[in-house]
Amino acid sequence: MRRWGRTGATLLFGAGVGAAASRLQSARDGREGEERAGLLSVVPVVPVVPVVPVPGVQASELPVSPGGSGVVKYGLPSLANIKTRESYVTSYDPRTRTASWVIERLSSASLSGPSDRKYCDFKEDDSVHVFHRATNTDYRGSGFDRGHLAAAANHKWSQKAMQDTFYLSNVAPQNPHLNQNTWNNLEKLCRSLTKHYLNVYVCTGPLYLPRQEADGKLYVRYQVLGRNHVAVPTHFFKVLILEQLDGRGVELRSYVLPNEPIDEKVPLERFLVPIETIERASGLLFVPNIMKRTSSLQAITAR
Repeated sequence: MRRWGRTGATLLFGAGVGAAASRLQSARDGREGEERAGLLSVVPVVPVVPVVPVPGVQASELPVSPGGSGVVKYGLPSLANIKTRESYVTSYDPRTRTASWVIERLSSASLSGPSDRKYCDFKEDDSVHVFHRATNTDYRGSGFDRGHLAAAANHKWSQKAMQDTFYLSNVAPQNPHLNQNTWNNLEKLCRSLTKHYLNVYVCTGPLYLPRQEADGKLYVRYQVLGRNHVAVPTHFFKVLILEQLDGRGVELRSYVLPNEPIDEKVPLERFLVPIETIERASGLLFVPNIMKRTSSLQAITAR
C-alpha cells in the first residue's frame, strides 16, 4: 500500500470505524472557552459525534441563486469575495490564488445533457485582479494537476455551466495520483448519491493544516507554484448536504483527504471526519446555516 496517512499535524483516520449518526439539536453552552489541544492533529474516531458549532458566530445567508439553481439554499460558510457562476457559488482567496470554498448543487437533471469537456479549456478568471490571479503558466511543469473544486462532470446540463468550472479560480494544485484516482472516486460518489437523495449539495475547498516538525513545534508549510505563487493545499475537504427524498430532513457527510497519493484500496469511508473538524480547520461554518432550513440533521461520521 502506498503511503496515504501523512497529514498536516498527522490527521489520524482509524481503521475499524463503525457507522454513526447523531441528531444535531444539543447546545454547546459553556464550551466556548474550552481548550482543545491538538484538535487539528487528531481526527477523533468515535461512534457518535455531536456537531454544533461554537455559538454566536454565524455566516449569514445571501439571496443568491445563480441560474435559478438554489445553490445557496443552506447558506454560505463565509461571506468574503463571493462570486457566482452558472453552476456554482464560490468564495475566492486572493492570498492563495485559489477558492476558499465552492458550493454546487447536484441532481439527476444536472448530471445529464449535451455538454462536453472537450470544448472546455482552463482559463484565467478575468474577474480577479491580475495581482491575485492564477495563470496556466503557473501550473506548467509544476508536477501538479489543475484540480477542479466544482467538478466539470457535475454540470452536463449546460455547456456554459461546464465551461465555468474551468476558470482557474475554481482550481487548486492537486497531486496527479490523488486527482485522477481517489479524488475522482469521491466525485463519482457524490454523483451516485443523486440516485438516492432529492438534491446533493457539495461544498469543496482546500485546507492548509499544521505539521509537527523536528523541534516539536507545529508549522503550516505549503509549496507555491509559478510567478503568482499559487498555494498548494496540504489537504482538501468535501462537505455533502443530502436532502432526503421523503422531505424528512438532511444528512451531512464530511471528508478530508491529504493532497498526496492514496492507495485506491483505502475506502473513502476512512476519510469521513466530524464536520466540526473542518469548521475549525478552515474557519468556515456550515451547521448554523443548515439548521435554519431543517430541524432534522444527521451527521454521518463513519460508515
